[in-house]
Amino acid sequence: MEDKQIIALYHRRSEQAIAETDAKYGALCRSIAQNILSIREDAEECVNDTYHSAWLQMPPQWPRSLQAFLGRITRNLSISRFRANHARKRYAGLELMLSELDECIPDPRDVEQIVDGRQLSALISRWLDALPGEERTLFIRRYWYGDSLRTLAGDCTPAQLAQRMYRLRRQLKTFLESEGVVL
Repeated sequence: MEDKQIIALYHRRSEQAIAETDAKYGALCRSIAQNILSIREDAEECVNDTYHSAWLQMPPQWPRSLQAFLGRITRNLSISRFRANHARKRYAGLELMLSELDECIPDPRDVEQIVDGRQLSALISRWLDALPGEERTLFIRRYWYGDSLRTLAGDCTPAQLAQRMYRLRRQLKTFLESEGVVL
């Protein structure tokens, strides 16, 4: 079913919208949640919460990209769940991935003083657009979808990929600094 048809089901308040959403985007949402949380039960709860949030937001919203809309909701809910669980010291699945970005993404409090969040997002998008396709895909899969280095390694070793990701983060840091973002 096409995204516009699924969104129309939400606007008509048809329960079929959830089933169609799960059929088309359930695997993606579960993958995002699982990569961030590492606990299947928590990931499933976040996916269910994603569907509930989508139900509450449509109407009035009519997302241009249902995939991006659901991905963003799942990612945000999963990160919130991770933080709540991590505060209770249950596990540390996301900590390594986020710590890798510490040196090239400024602290949110500093960003508010220097560049508002939308400007930073636009700068990162511009940097990503300038990357070759394979490097852009690796960066997004690692830092948006939360894929592990082992999963992304493919033909190279995880250590080689870690070095490649390090170079990408350094490039991002250099780019942001050249654009006036203080890190």
